[in-house]
Amino acid sequence: MISKNTICLWYDGGAEEAANFYAATFPDSSVGPVHRAPSDYPSGKEGDVLTVEFTVAGIPCIGLNGGPELKHNESFSFQIATDDQAETDRLWNAIVNNGGQESVCGWCKDKWGISWQITPRVLTQAFTDKDRAAAKRAFEAMMKMTKIDVAAIEKAYRG
Repeated sequence: MISKNTICLWYDGGAEEAANFYAATFPDSSVGPVHRAPSDYPSGKEGDVLTVEFTVAGIPCIGLNGGPELKHNESFSFQIATDDQAETDRLWNAIVNNGGQESVCGWCKDKWGISWQITPRVLTQAFTDKDRAAAKRAFEAMMKMTKIDVAAIEKAYRG
């Protein structure tokens, strides 16, 4: 691995499947080497996939098939900035329709338990705007959404 800092994600046997899904779904993503266990370990056997190196939207990661002991939660998420509704819909639907689940405010969870924030750039620009009244309207509109509706955010922002 070339990167000095790599995100390590714990899976219950699904690291390779997850890496392949991410590479097929997110631009600037790929799957690297797959490493097999040199001997038996608590949640697997010699020869099982132990780790998978992959990149998600330019971020180096390693998936570790560590077993069922640890579960993901929303305290860690990938935030993916999208340019328009079509990209937002494509990514959201890919995650949710592949065994994932919807959450609120642009968050969803993939079938392996990893949380994703599918965040249109217009949303971030709106709620960080110096016009605090416009920012508040956009933020309050977002708080009522699951998947972000770009047109609704723009409408709320404009007042």
